[in-house]
Amino acid sequence: MKRSFFDIIILIFTLFSIVVFLSIVFYSTNSTRNALIEEKTEVLTNEAFLIAEQSISHYIHGTYSEEYTEQSISYYASTLKASIWYADDLGRIVIAASAEGHPKAPSNINFLKQDFDLINAQNFVGNFYDYFNDDVITVAIPIKTYGNPNGMIFIHSTVSELSDLQKDLLQATYVPFLLMLIFSIAMLALISGKIIKPIKKLNAVAAEYATGNFDVKTDIKANNEIGQLALTMEYMASELSKLDDYRRDFISNISHDFRSPLTSIKGYIVAILDGTIPYEKQDRYLNIVVDETNRLSKLTSSMLQLNDLNSYGIWLVFKEFDIVDLVKNAIDTFEGKCVKKHISIILNNHCNESIVYADKTKIQQVIYNLIDNAIKFTPGGNRIFITLTEKNEKIFVSVKDEGCGIPADKGNQGWVRFYKADSSRGRDKQGTGLGLAITKEIIKAHNENINVVSTEGIGSEFTFSLTKANSKEQNTNREDS
Repeated sequence: MKRSFFDIIILIFTLFSIVVFLSIVFYSTNSTRNALIEEKTEVLTNEAFLIAEQSISHYIHGTYSEEYTEQSISYYASTLKASIWYADDLGRIVIAASAEGHPKAPSNINFLKQDFDLINAQNFVGNFYDYFNDDVITVAIPIKTYGNPNGMIFIHSTVSELSDLQKDLLQATYVPFLLMLIFSIAMLALISGKIIKPIKKLNAVAAEYATGNFDVKTDIKANNEIGQLALTMEYMASELSKLDDYRRDFISNISHDFRSPLTSIKGYIVAILDGTIPYEKQDRYLNIVVDETNRLSKLTSSMLQLNDLNSYGIWLVFKEFDIVDLVKNAIDTFEGKCVKKHISIILNNHCNESIVYADKTKIQQVIYNLIDNAIKFTPGGNRIFITLTEKNEKIFVSVKDEGCGIPADKGNQGWVRFYKADSSRGRDKQGTGLGLAITKEIIKAHNENINVVSTEGIGSEFTFSLTKANSKEQNTNREDS
């Protein structure tokens, strides 16, 4: 079964927590045991000195009888829950008291270990030379009278008593930690579930988008990163849906733009060949064939040009020139079309300095495309306004028409290849649909901006910026954009 990303996180966190918990248990168990043994050893040592001073010394000096000393040792053994032995300087056990569960004291300490050191203080943790069934803490303190060794006192305390104390101490630590660990894993699982559920939903929606179904919604309204991702995906789907519409329009437009002139060319040539068109009228229809051929050539050339712009960028040759003169020349170029459609072009120049630094040929193409576009969509008797303004180190060129405008829901489609605001394609609107796309690429290559403001039924205004010549470094005459 395939595990999700968060399942893996929970598994790793759980395993890591268990390893950490076991490590803490191991370390704290040993540390606590050693600390308790050390503390117990110190207590037994102090008790051994006390017993030696208050009981055994008096016995050695004859102050206490053996019976009284045995009673005293038994009392200490009962209080300390430990076995207490007194061995003389030959290792013989003279007086002894055993704790509950401990074996009776041996007759001689040397029976347990030959030549046992009765001179120096010692302590042990173990079964004391296999004499005890369980581990004990043994403290051996030498007794001296008048500077001479006079035996040794042994105290044996069972380690199991420390184990109970150790268990209580560790239990007070481990139980809260273990509960906190379990709670943390449960919370992580809960949070992971809340996160993974919308992620699975996003994954399912993305799969639908991959199949081309862009109408599916995520239905995630969370005010967090997941919610933001859901909104972004829905916006992406909306844009992809529009792109799909653009693709269908592209196929439809390019098919129509190629099929129409080809159909005309074929029809007129066939008519000429079979004699349907009489000889005296053939020149007229051959001219139509030439026009349609030029239209196809222009369409193909524009497609190749735009493809080159996107693939290799635009090679720009920068120079200084007067933008006003360039606009005036473009207006003169379209004089015939304007007269034919009864359209007037009005130039408003508000610039004191109109010298710009750009690629003159490419900017001329931009102005030509914008004016040509304005003429196509401006009804007869209306006007086109070309306005030049300056702000700081920029000159802004605006081309405004009184045409049909672009619908609000298609405001950004003017830059799309083969898009035409008027899909009817009358004979005065036989453009390729690539002019504005080429225009935008040229302005973009200049690192400038172009935008459009359009109102359906009122007209459109295209505005682009250029940099003044005096704000550019003059040591570069070419730039590859």
